[in-house]
Amino acid sequence: MFLAACLLTSLACAVNAQNSGNVEIQIKAAYLLKFGNYVEWPPETFTGADKSFRIGIVGADELADELAQMVVGRAVNGRPITVRKLRAGESTSDMHLLFIGYPPGARLTDLLAQLQGRPTLVVTDSQEALAYGSMINFVVVDGRLRFEVAPKNAARGKIDISARLLATAFKVKAEPS
Repeated sequence: MFLAACLLTSLACAVNAQNSGNVEIQIKAAYLLKFGNYVEWPPETFTGADKSFRIGIVGADELADELAQMVVGRAVNGRPITVRKLRAGESTSDMHLLFIGYPPGARLTDLLAQLQGRPTLVVTDSQEALAYGSMINFVVVDGRLRFEVAPKNAARGKIDISARLLATAFKVKAEPS
């Protein structure tokens, strides 16, 4: 547990050390890669032992490219990882983790509404996204990339976020969304 906290904290500190957008993308990709290991999905989510862990990226092509390079040879809970760039209107139904890079607005709101109640870990990068149904949201605090979590939003999708991940979050939103 301590090792995971140190890893996530060191990733956050790297944003402070370098203000490059590329470094921020690398750190977000590393977070997305790690988040899956600290979440429990309903048993029916994975139908076979060889089924891959699918990450979809909407509205953030650079992040998708970085993450695709990072996942080579890695696994989430023993499952190989695939990364897919999704375009507006493409189905997100088979994704286990979905990152939405849209700014606040109708597209973000519509996509979050479609995902309500589904076992897809939804991660965003938009102010107030937790209020619309996001489960994890990236924020920059004092020049450092951090994340906030809404466990009740995850519970609606029958997803359980580990206490170890909650302990490393900048903020845990306790009240219902």
